[in-house]
Amino acid sequence: MGRPKGNKTGSVFFNKNKDRWVCAYYITDVNTHKEIRKDKLFRTEQEAKDFLNSLQYQKGNEIFIKNNGIPLSQLMRSNLQRKLDMNLIKERQYSRVLKTIQVIEKSDIANKKIEDVTSEDIQIYLNSLKDYSNSYIKKIMEQFTQSYNLAMNKGYIVKNPMVDVIKPRSTKADKEVRALTVEEQQAFTNYLMTKSIEDEPYKNVFLIQMYMGLRVGEALALRNGDIDLKRNLINVNKTLTTDKDERVIMGDTTKTYAGLRQVPIPKFIRNSLIEQMNITTNNTDKQLFLSPNGNYVDNRNVNYILKKRLAELDIKGISTHSLRHTYGTRCVEAGMRAVALQRLMGHKDISVTMNTYTSIFNRYKEEELEKVNEYYMNNEIVNIDNLLNEHNEFIDDISNESEEKEIE
Repeated sequence: MGRPKGNKTGSVFFNKNKDRWVCAYYITDVNTHKEIRKDKLFRTEQEAKDFLNSLQYQKGNEIFIKNNGIPLSQLMRSNLQRKLDMNLIKERQYSRVLKTIQVIEKSDIANKKIEDVTSEDIQIYLNSLKDYSNSYIKKIMEQFTQSYNLAMNKGYIVKNPMVDVIKPRSTKADKEVRALTVEEQQAFTNYLMTKSIEDEPYKNVFLIQMYMGLRVGEALALRNGDIDLKRNLINVNKTLTTDKDERVIMGDTTKTYAGLRQVPIPKFIRNSLIEQMNITTNNTDKQLFLSPNGNYVDNRNVNYILKKRLAELDIKGISTHSLRHTYGTRCVEAGMRAVALQRLMGHKDISVTMNTYTSIFNRYKEEELEKVNEYYMNNEIVNIDNLLNEHNEFIDDISNESEEKEIE
């Protein structure tokens, strides 16, 4: 059996007794600051060499220096902070992803060094989440995938364990956002129209969402200057969001670039919006909606109030997002094309529109196809008489064959 050279950088040698290649490497003890030798076994010499090389890359990382290696959870946090520093994500998204990482940190796998985590470790952990929603599992898996892609790109590891990992399917059915029925929408609209803004401060938030399709954060971010009464349009150009400390702040744009849009104001809520503008003209930045203490409105409070009001009308299963979904649903039912709806809703891609309203589009698919059939007939592209004759002859042939079989 060969021996490693004592240069403290590590070495690779073959161990005959174990019939394996050994990578001997050194880490610094946090308490004594002395170098401690570690051995790791491999089937091939190249695997051992690659591992030793990856350690040299890791040693240039601050996380490695502090932890004598790079724990998985620390790599995830470092990747998240890197995205925030590069302005690739906003503080709201930072806060959401951090919560996902904190969930992962409750497991044993989070404290393992990245090179020690196997595909089987990750698969077992993900499989343990099958009782959670598919979206929850997806968020967890995304953190593993992004972190190990980064580790590969940086040369911290020589093999990506995520290559062999399969995302499990949840045992729960995906939760669908429910739109108000026509009757429910009528009842809620009638309720709102009988209330003053003093009695129902977020009356116009609900109407804007239900009849213009704005996200709740977009509606709460509106200022007087965003209402163009001459052109009868609302200019959607920003949204309320939260920073990494969960404080409500004004975002510098909408949720997506496609969210920048102009939405027509229905005639029947125009006067209510004018009243809102008049009574809030002295608000900071002429903000249309503020909380009782004069701060930006937390959309969770608006959602709470909405559910409370709807409960009084015996309407359940509806959130502020449902109001926006109600607008989209009514647009499809009215015959609006998907591309027009995409722009009004501020969807980044038309596939989002199609996937969100698939069931509703399918409901009216047969009616649309019938229009095509009528077009064929009216323009004599198809000779209906010939088709009917062939159809009748076919039925007669089938009937005769059946009669002959019965006689036999």
